[in-house]
Amino acid sequence: MRVIVVDDEHAVAQLHARFLAAHGGCTVVGVAGTGPEAVEAITALEPDLVLLDLHLPGFSGLEVLRAVRSAHQRQPEFIAVTAARDFASVRDARLAGVRHYLVKPFSARELHDRISDIARELAAERAGALDQSDIDALIRSGARPTALPKGLTAETLEVVRTALAKAPWSSSSEIAELTGVSRVTTRRYLEHLVEQGAAARRMDYATAGRPRTCYGPTGE
Repeated sequence: MRVIVVDDEHAVAQLHARFLAAHGGCTVVGVAGTGPEAVEAITALEPDLVLLDLHLPGFSGLEVLRAVRSAHQRQPEFIAVTAARDFASVRDARLAGVRHYLVKPFSARELHDRISDIARELAAERAGALDQSDIDALIRSGARPTALPKGLTAETLEVVRTALAKAPWSSSSEIAELTGVSRVTTRRYLEHLVEQGAAARRMDYATAGRPRTCYGPTGE
């Protein structure tokens, strides 16, 4: 996939470009640091995918998205990359057509998972007719998020998820210290991530006394 990286911080843009290069299925064809530069690059280069920061000089990432969506040209897929985790920002991005939203800082693995989803969609699009598994995958990727259990909020879930990405295979107490959320509440969020397949749980027998329950990424 041909990708444009849009971020007003040069070091962050270069980090994301390295994440993309590590995926193996992407080529970075452009980097932009402002809203106007982003629109110009997308129009000229017609990428398959844009990593789009929402807070940009000139005008915002959402305005970039609206400008591109209104143009009569091939439309790329967008992944919003932002530090904004409030409900209004997520809602506005969703309404503007964003289906993939990553909260900074995120890991290369989190980005690669989104890229792989998009790559499968592009392959299905180029193939023409879809089989049932392709249709099911597309419908799921555009579906609304599953409702959280009573007492859990999307904002706190993202706080816990981000802390876990920074400190994988930590206990609920250690994640609680990072987030400022109580240990009991943190454990509820961690267990919810495990139930959804977004995290894994394992026992740590290396410490003295009782073994610890630790949480980390799936597949490790």
